[in-house]
Amino acid sequence: MVSSQREVDLADVFVLLADSLSAGHDVVDTMDILVQSSTEFTAATDAGILLADSGGVLHVVASSNERTSVVEEAQLGYNQGPCLDCFASGEPVEVSDLSEESGRWPVFVAIALSRGFDAAHSFPLRLRGHIFGSLNLFSSVREPFSDQDAALALALTQVATISLVQHQTIRNQGAVNGQLQQALKSRILIEQAKGVLAQRHGVPIDAAFSLLRTYARTSSSKLHDIADAVVYHGLSL
Repeated sequence: MVSSQREVDLADVFVLLADSLSAGHDVVDTMDILVQSSTEFTAATDAGILLADSGGVLHVVASSNERTSVVEEAQLGYNQGPCLDCFASGEPVEVSDLSEESGRWPVFVAIALSRGFDAAHSFPLRLRGHIFGSLNLFSSVREPFSDQDAALALALTQVATISLVQHQTIRNQGAVNGQLQQALKSRILIEQAKGVLAQRHGVPIDAAFSLLRTYARTSSSKLHDIADAVVYHGLSL
């Protein structure tokens, strides 16, 4: 049987996710792979990831673009939205038409709709009863995920979560929380590097992040390390 190119590419993504931390990447690199692959292989157009710190407070650690970051931060700021409900319940949350949920999440829905998002699909980063965060997929089409897309999103989150804790046991929660704290620090540095590159090249923030991500991938480097070089050592991309 001849495999399609999509199947080959998807298999490569699962291998990359499984190997991401053992290959020396940071948690933020693993989450970035998850964000990119989930929008490439499902009907979602945009994606973001929330991870909980040691105190159980959620933070945005990855997003496909700036408008997604804005919507994710709005959920956290106003404490409402499908991603938070997904994290709290540990179960997927499917919202095929956000406009019908204004009574449930009034501020979040207004912000999401203003940014061009009409549907949301959230999946927990969960392993053995422990919930570390959620993958949040957005689209401009008011319809539910297909069974195939939902199954794929769940599979991607499961592999990413396993890679997140593959060198630790769930009982060693302190070590896992340490990884998450490092991811949050890396995220801050990456945001600074995006700003530097945007100003340096006169491009939008999304384009600046694309420059950063592409350089890290082609040089087999951590996003954190490239961001550090841009911010503190004058690396020119």
